[in-house]
Amino acid sequence: MNRTIRSAALAMATVGLTLTLVAPAPAAAPTPRIDLKVLVVSDGGPATAAIAAELDSAGTPYTLVDLNQAGRPVISAGFLADTVSGRPRAKFQAVVLPNDNPFGEGSAEMAALATYEKTFAIPQVDAYTYARPEVGLNYPANGGYSGSLDGARAEVTAAGKAGPFGYLDGAVPFEDNSPTVGESYAFVAKPVAGADFTPYVEAPLPGGQERGAIVGEYRHDGRRELVVTFVYNQYQQQYRLLARGIVNWMTQGVHLGADRNYFAVHIDDVFAADDRWDSALNCTPGDVDCPPGTGQTDPIRMTAADAQYAAQWSQEKKFTLDMVYNGGGSEVFKQQNGGADPLAARLIADKARYRWVNHTYSHPYLGCVQDTSVVPWVCAKNADGSTKWVSRAEIGAQIRDNRAWGQRAGLPLDTAELVTGEHSGLKTLPQQPQDNPNLAGALTDNSIRSLASDNSREREQRQIGSALTVPRYPMNVFYNVGRAAEQVDEYNWIYTRKADGGSGICENSANTTCLDAPLDPATGYGEYIVPLETRIAMSHVVANDPRPHFIHQSNLAEDRIAYPVLDAVLKAYGDLHADNTPLVNLRQSAIGKELTERAAWQSAVRSGRVTAYRIGNSVTVQAPSGVRVTATMPPGTVQNQLLGSTPFGTPYAGSLSGWTAPALLQNQVSLTVPGPVLASATTKQADPVAEPADELPVPKGVRSRVPYDGTR
Repeated sequence: MNRTIRSAALAMATVGLTLTLVAPAPAAAPTPRIDLKVLVVSDGGPATAAIAAELDSAGTPYTLVDLNQAGRPVISAGFLADTVSGRPRAKFQAVVLPNDNPFGEGSAEMAALATYEKTFAIPQVDAYTYARPEVGLNYPANGGYSGSLDGARAEVTAAGKAGPFGYLDGAVPFEDNSPTVGESYAFVAKPVAGADFTPYVEAPLPGGQERGAIVGEYRHDGRRELVVTFVYNQYQQQYRLLARGIVNWMTQGVHLGADRNYFAVHIDDVFAADDRWDSALNCTPGDVDCPPGTGQTDPIRMTAADAQYAAQWSQEKKFTLDMVYNGGGSEVFKQQNGGADPLAARLIADKARYRWVNHTYSHPYLGCVQDTSVVPWVCAKNADGSTKWVSRAEIGAQIRDNRAWGQRAGLPLDTAELVTGEHSGLKTLPQQPQDNPNLAGALTDNSIRSLASDNSREREQRQIGSALTVPRYPMNVFYNVGRAAEQVDEYNWIYTRKADGGSGICENSANTTCLDAPLDPATGYGEYIVPLETRIAMSHVVANDPRPHFIHQSNLAEDRIAYPVLDAVLKAYGDLHADNTPLVNLRQSAIGKELTERAAWQSAVRSGRVTAYRIGNSVTVQAPSGVRVTATMPPGTVQNQLLGSTPFGTPYAGSLSGWTAPALLQNQVSLTVPGPVLASATTKQADPVAEPADELPVPKGVRSRVPYDGTR
């Protein structure tokens, strides 16, 4: 009996052992690796080009497949995904298509994309498509609208504010810059009954209070699509307002690159006086555009009251102006006015309200020696015919003397910053096609690292001696006017035809700045120039462009004509953006650093030297040594150190963004993002309705840039 019990026990143990061996716990499937790169499939239209431009600007890596290009890669399962070290890899974190299916019915490429998106939970953006049931919307004929949205006011919905467009206050106004050009065609529609469609941006439907979707998320068949049903290009304000949200939606808030809204304003010639436009001579006596000895000089200079107003304005608007100063201007005023300078006393008393930038001591031209005996001026020549240049010693003295004057006045300076008068020393076409060869040495002698340049002449940064240039946007509020009527008179002279009393540069010109008729001197500034300059400045502000704008001290004097433009820009921005998306107002050296780091990063991205991916909630970024990494991540993201972690980035527009580098003893950036990864979409089917139109209308709608007239 004992033998039987022992045999049974042994048998049971053997069975148990056998069961354990044949039924092990299943191994967990590895979490996929998602590369932080976007796939942009383009048909050559403006919508995909606009999204690609946003990715370029932010520094977000993407691969472009041009459907019009012979020999383009075929989109297949192998093109989209593979395996790395035994782990499934999605090569793209998002897909941008020109519409919901640019390949046609039954396409193997579209089938491969759909499978890929379902497998890896990859979002898809339909850059511009019809409103129809295939994208979760009714046809416009079924209670919607198709046509122009020029001048319309779209609105971000509650879901849009709670989601990808939470950085906007609500309004998305559509531009209407020309009564003769259609700028934004749209299909405005309501979701199909039963479709899982969430409107994010809606536009008004004609004839009532109802609205229809123009941007929304459609979830179906395990996929998520952002459906956009209005046409746009990369320059239009309505797109610029939505671009950040489109990228954040498709990347699920985790992507390389960053987008912020910048506005800085330099006030040149502070403490100096500016020559005044002569409406009879149509030139500026005392300056190089008038023949020598003609006209009466009547310079424009701020008063102490103007300075007091500037300080109050800056405080009320919570906006810091950059005072670009010439200390010698104050000394000249003292010599001519009994030794006192109330303007300088007031500005220096309020010095902490501003940033201050060296503009040379007496604002001379620091390029070639100018021969002003002719108009336009030419470079003076030496006896051997070579160009006569301002010397290295003179350039250096102008830098040092003004720096010393500012230090004696207690101005809070960054001594490495410099703005030369009229950006002189740098090449100036047509008279001076090269830099003053003495400029680089003088900059190095005086440890200048940040040198202003004119963005209308050269947009990109470049190295000159020890300095990198910072291109500045000139505003068409002229240096030689203090009153609105003077501004209008000079504007009319430049931008009207000879038959209208103008200079004639607009003869047979398609330039959009040229006027059909002269502006009214009494109303032209407020009714035409201010709105135009506001729109141009806003186009820079919302384009992720940190370059500063510049005007002159004369524009803060007399009629104080700068303030209507600045007020309009600040109001327009504030009306459109939520409190979590403030204007970024940087000083010149910080702007230069941002441009430099962007250039290095974008060069690394475009040359394929950046590798970045997400596995679950872990993000890894490998960049070339010395190249800092820029990224946008969800709130709560931390950067992992060798021991512990530190917060990543700074808050902006509902995300964290910023520049970083590998931690100590690490060769890559390691981040941890909070919360779960978004899952695949739910599935709901749309009901069939009537047939759509055959083609998407694509209006011209590309606004050309307004040129600068070249005044300093």
